[in-house]
Amino acid sequence: MKYWSRKQKPKRDQSGAPPVEPLTLPALLWLQAALALAVAPHVWELPVWLTAVFYGIAAWRGFIALRARQLPPRGLVLIVAVLAGGAVFVDFRTLFGRDAGVALLVAMTACKLLETRGLRDGVVLVFLGYLLVMSNLLYSQEILLVAYLLAVVLLMLAAQVLIHRQHAGFKALAPLRLTGKMALQAIPVMLILFVLFPRIPGPLWGLPRDAYKGRTGLSEEMTPGTVSELSKSDDVAFRARFTGSIPPPDQLYWRGPVLWNFDGRRWSSGDKAPRTTPVPFTPEGEALEYTVILEPSNRIWLFALDLPAILPARSGMTPSFQLLRQEPVNEVYRYEMRSYPRYRTGDLEAAERNRGLWLPRSGNPRARELVAEWRARNLQPDAVVRAALALFREQAFYYTLNPPLLGSNSVDEFLFRTRQGFCEHYASAFVFLMRSAGVPARVVTGYQGGERNTFGDYLIVRQSDAHAWAEVWLEERGWVRVDPTAAVAPNRIQQGLYAAVADTEDLPFLIRRGDSRWLRQLAMGWDSLNNSWNEWILAYGPDRQKEFLSGLGFGPVDWADMTVAMTVALGGFSLVVAGLRWRDQGSRDPVTRAWRRFCARLARRGLTRGAHEGPLAFAERVAGSRPELAESVREIGRLYAVLRYGPVVSPTEVRMLQRLVREFRA
Repeated sequence: MKYWSRKQKPKRDQSGAPPVEPLTLPALLWLQAALALAVAPHVWELPVWLTAVFYGIAAWRGFIALRARQLPPRGLVLIVAVLAGGAVFVDFRTLFGRDAGVALLVAMTACKLLETRGLRDGVVLVFLGYLLVMSNLLYSQEILLVAYLLAVVLLMLAAQVLIHRQHAGFKALAPLRLTGKMALQAIPVMLILFVLFPRIPGPLWGLPRDAYKGRTGLSEEMTPGTVSELSKSDDVAFRARFTGSIPPPDQLYWRGPVLWNFDGRRWSSGDKAPRTTPVPFTPEGEALEYTVILEPSNRIWLFALDLPAILPARSGMTPSFQLLRQEPVNEVYRYEMRSYPRYRTGDLEAAERNRGLWLPRSGNPRARELVAEWRARNLQPDAVVRAALALFREQAFYYTLNPPLLGSNSVDEFLFRTRQGFCEHYASAFVFLMRSAGVPARVVTGYQGGERNTFGDYLIVRQSDAHAWAEVWLEERGWVRVDPTAAVAPNRIQQGLYAAVADTEDLPFLIRRGDSRWLRQLAMGWDSLNNSWNEWILAYGPDRQKEFLSGLGFGPVDWADMTVAMTVALGGFSLVVAGLRWRDQGSRDPVTRAWRRFCARLARRGLTRGAHEGPLAFAERVAGSRPELAESVREIGRLYAVLRYGPVVSPTEVRMLQRLVREFRA
């Protein structure tokens, strides 16, 4: 394939179609490099065959360009496109959704490369590249990825500059320097829009249903092994920053789903609908004030220390004191909380008492027999609680990440045969014993503890801190938290999971708090940076925006106020930029600078250019007055007119104009 030089003009073909100016080799190669880098982060999600197809076609297209070979016929390109689309459908069973949509975008971008000839094709590929860049954010919004994507955008913008100014004579990294300047000039506009553009809850459009799959977290159901599997992950669940000092570990119970229903093996929620005001209780002692920065989970529940006394915006509270958001948490979400670690709840309604005592009619006979012995001794509810905890504390029970599998009578098998379990085993068995003894009880899941980050003085709560405990209802006290795990492995509560289990080799690195101190310090520093990114960038939603602007002295703000402020700020910035450009117009332009120097030299000889005279008319007048200068004056006037009013600026001609003016003597 041949590329048009600056002097060549594309000709119409015999069919009368408009001429097509082909892409120059540098523009095409820069564009291919940008597309390859935009697809690179998707390699982990794309099928292997599609990755091979994309980079294979990109290499083929580069070979065609470098060797000036003919592009494949359109019929072949159409066949490749149909086969690629069909393969995506077979692989994903759909062409819609996040994963299938991104795969189809990559496949069609590769096919577009095979038919790219002219400028319009290049522009289409540039915008496909921008879509590929944005699609990466559906998978992750971490700092490193965003920095990488910013570099890809700059490279894509450089390719776009080369496409639109193919014959400008750019050398080496000149396009990147130009796009870097453009990006720096855009930073003030970006900051104004980021801070002042009115935010709305949730995304502006509906994302695909599979856009949040793969995110782990607590479920509203619990079976033996569910929490222990989650505890092998060092992913961050949320971070918390306290107004005062961080509370002691035995107060760090982060309340999540509350489970009432038991079918003999599985616990499930079955909670009532949330209310829009906090459930009343009697606080005792001082409150804890803190901020939670919650990672995306695609769940509606929020986490708070026992017991939450306020509701975040657009959320409710169930009668079990669980916080629920109106929409799933699909973005980093920041909310302020107040909790009381000491409290008394109200009376127990009849319906709630029945739910707290319900058990299947059959199953786990040995556990029922044990409870019958306690009841025969006329033990009071608090004594029954102590008896169950003494069973766990005094018998040979073990706390482990890898408990044996349990059958249909899971409570009996755990209490009397295996005696090895994780927190969900102990919480489940304890609540079963309490209900069998006539003491209302329920299972509470959430997180316990956390790791303090000294760099930012906040608490990191990971999935490995997932925990399950129990609550029993006692007269005069209401719902009381009881953690049977503390009776078996008190180190789990005070020092975390690493100090409580023997099989630490199953734990991820970040949970092994005794290993590689300097690496852990490095990890904590990086997490502090991530927390700032989450808190000030990803979690900058409508509530955070209003809080930030109010803190700057704006007072209460609404959409109208922010829109006016944004318009004024953008208008003021535009006026400043326009004024600076008007003042400096020509001072930095080598063409204008050379022309002004030329006119100044003639003016000193009495040949002043009139305000009405163009460069060619002025040159002709000077040539008529001073014939000995005619040749050089006409050449300078011609070059200036071409460079100032022509379609492209040639660096070679700019240097020629500068040389002629430098050598000109009037």
